[in-house]
Amino acid sequence: MKNKTEIVTIFTRKTLGLTLVLSAAALAFAQEKAGVSGIIVNKKNQPVPYASVTFSNKANKTLSDAVLTDEKGQYQLQLMPGDYDITVEAIDYKKSVVSKNIAKAGNIGALSIEAEATSTVDGKTKEIQGVVITASATKAYKVELDKKTYDPSQDIVSKGGNLQDVLTNVPSVSVDTDGTVSMRGSTNVKFLINGKPSALLGIDDGANALQSIPADQIERIEVITNPSSKFEASGTSGILNIILKKSKKVGFNGSVVGSLGYFPRTSLNTNLSWRKNNWTWFLNGGGGYTENKTKNNSETTYHNLTFPNVVANQQPNDVLAHQLQNSTNKTYNKNYNVSAGFVHDLSDKTSINFTGLVRTFEGDGNELLDTYDSFYRFFRDSPDPSTTAGKWNLLNPSGRRDSKSVFNNLAFQGDLGLDHKFDDKGQNLSVSLSLQRNRSNNNSDILETYDLRPDVQDVTRRHSVSKTIIGKADYELPIGEQSKLEAGYRLDVNDNTYDNFVSSTSNNPYIPSYNNNTDYKEVFNAFYLQFKSKIGEKFAYQLGLRDELSNVSINYINQNPNDKRIDKTKNYNNLFPSVFLSYDLSKNNQILLNYSRRIDRPRSFFMVPFPNYSNSQNIFEGNIDLNPSYVDSFEVGYNITRKKFTINPTLYYRHSTDDTKMLVYRPDESLGVFYTKPINLGNDDRYGLDLNFTYDPFAWLKIMGSLDMFGYKTSGIAYYDAIDKNKQKQTRNMDFTGDGFSTRARLNTTFKLDKTLSVQLQGFYRGAQKSANQNTQDMYALNLGASKTIWKGDGTISFNIQDIFNTRSREVFSFNEDYTRRNYMQWQPRQFSISLTYRFKQGEKIDQPKKKKDINSNAAGDDQQGGPM
Repeated sequence: MKNKTEIVTIFTRKTLGLTLVLSAAALAFAQEKAGVSGIIVNKKNQPVPYASVTFSNKANKTLSDAVLTDEKGQYQLQLMPGDYDITVEAIDYKKSVVSKNIAKAGNIGALSIEAEATSTVDGKTKEIQGVVITASATKAYKVELDKKTYDPSQDIVSKGGNLQDVLTNVPSVSVDTDGTVSMRGSTNVKFLINGKPSALLGIDDGANALQSIPADQIERIEVITNPSSKFEASGTSGILNIILKKSKKVGFNGSVVGSLGYFPRTSLNTNLSWRKNNWTWFLNGGGGYTENKTKNNSETTYHNLTFPNVVANQQPNDVLAHQLQNSTNKTYNKNYNVSAGFVHDLSDKTSINFTGLVRTFEGDGNELLDTYDSFYRFFRDSPDPSTTAGKWNLLNPSGRRDSKSVFNNLAFQGDLGLDHKFDDKGQNLSVSLSLQRNRSNNNSDILETYDLRPDVQDVTRRHSVSKTIIGKADYELPIGEQSKLEAGYRLDVNDNTYDNFVSSTSNNPYIPSYNNNTDYKEVFNAFYLQFKSKIGEKFAYQLGLRDELSNVSINYINQNPNDKRIDKTKNYNNLFPSVFLSYDLSKNNQILLNYSRRIDRPRSFFMVPFPNYSNSQNIFEGNIDLNPSYVDSFEVGYNITRKKFTINPTLYYRHSTDDTKMLVYRPDESLGVFYTKPINLGNDDRYGLDLNFTYDPFAWLKIMGSLDMFGYKTSGIAYYDAIDKNKQKQTRNMDFTGDGFSTRARLNTTFKLDKTLSVQLQGFYRGAQKSANQNTQDMYALNLGASKTIWKGDGTISFNIQDIFNTRSREVFSFNEDYTRRNYMQWQPRQFSISLTYRFKQGEKIDQPKKKKDINSNAAGDDQQGGPM
């Protein structure tokens, strides 16, 4: 391991050089334009907010641009001098067109538009309303029919951090101490990047992958708790869609963000964009260095101790009574990423887009595990082995496990898309292709030393490669003014290969089986059809059906001569319906009801019989016969939006069949070796209330909170074979039947001390949770952040402390008929960081002309469709 100073120096040189090169390249494209501003008003000279203002250049259409007015009816944009037709459109107002010559920068004054004669008192029109309920442009999140959209730009605490830091503050989402992400108490979450599975998150990279995506590159996060049929059906607890930044500003714009913190963590990232005529380019890149320190302590007490009968000429096995283990794992990580792409408008109706990205992270770790045993050993009264007389004596030896690991990951992804509008009525076609490759290596050298038995040396080498092809086609067809038909096709081809090597001086009989080569391939063909419409002005509905044909093949070959090659093929054909209903009680007051059916496909390495070997005490065993589980999900929600507050309570119920559980057992009860194996087990029911709210009582105070109260009920009994202390084979069982109730709560308060300085406090609470054989204790933490704008708005300096009181840890009690185990884990102790952001810009933000709100409002443009309002 290099010393910290050398690593930080190397990282700083590389990332600073990358930033300067990218910035210089983008600056070459900068071009001067005239700054034009104005205001849109009605006939009473009142400002019209969020009106669409389109400037059409009469001589050259490629010089045309458009903008939306702000809440005060004002706008500004950059234009080349020339003659323009200015078109103004706004909901409940008549379309207005005027001509003006733009000769130089300046304010062109007020443009007046006339209200529609048919507009109603509360502002509703006969058009189908969009799915977005927005209380204010400054709200941290907005609620839609089938998702919540979270904007991390106001999250001061995660400034200079990564995706994992951002997720800790997202409504309906929880991040465990080991980086595990869950929604409403369930960990089966599907991650998407820009609407698609991505090489950015790898196949089995866990928290390392989350930490490799900088927070400053995230535009928003979409929390989809009950996806419609247009989304892929996997992810029974929901979908988290991470939308990365793509600038919508003319000319050259960008920002550079650097941060420094402790535990040692540094990062430097840049976001650059250039927009000219019908071309838009963007380039994001950077890297970081982090250190993590994980503590894991466990204490196991064995009950019902049985001392086997002594047989002549045979040494009886030791009887383990108690075991205490304390471990500390330090890891050192470096990560780099760069993404670039463009959008090119071939015509007014057709555009193509391309994005390419490369991400890499690498590091090493050192884990020290100290073990203190208490066990009974039989000592004969005579050295004669035929003597059966003697006694059992208590011994207290100790041991140490020293594990040194090196890991690295390299991911590539390329996305190509084509969007075509057949007309201006909403008939659209979108086609996309994504090619991805992810390679991971994880190597460990382990030395185990003990007082009363020989030392053990383990060497593990794991290599995995994932190749993915995703092809999509989506078609939209409006039917009259009230309805829309959508249809699409999607192809997913995933090919994962695992090459594992294990060498050990232990007498573990399963070691040869861990030397294996496995090819896991899955092909999914999906078709969907959705229809959405309105009945009257208040009731809207969406009906969808998705058909997924799945083919999974596993070829498993190991080096153990006692095992045979395993070839397994599985085929599924499943229908996934969805229903979304909404009813407007009044303006910004709505009831939502929806249903969807989902599938939980086993992770690929769960189905490899012997996927990886970690240590001789805790062994993970795959299950090649593992099947998908299915869930029926129901939700009824209510939305109310007012000037100072929003409230969004949702009642939900999920029923899962063939639910996947982790069976932890001892196949040989005379040894303290625990095996973990995924199995299909019975049913799982979850129900609860998910409440999110915002409250802005004063201009200087903003409050955002979420509360998830849920109950759960699990049924099922697992059976397994075990060898008892007398070397007799017995069938054991583990009862998973149980129920309970738990809570998740989060509260954010942001204080604006003056125009440039804000302070934020974040607190969360995770309630205790019980099951038939495991109790998890409650957990809480408090974070602090401060942000100040400097350099006349072009810079921001932020400071944050994560886990002020160092309480973010997890304590779990597991028990069975013959043992009780306590486990304590702290993923990362208290840490703090300071970050500096500098923004350089040439143009102002522009948007496409504002259309009439649509029931298929789609900001991301790829699998992001919501339902009707």
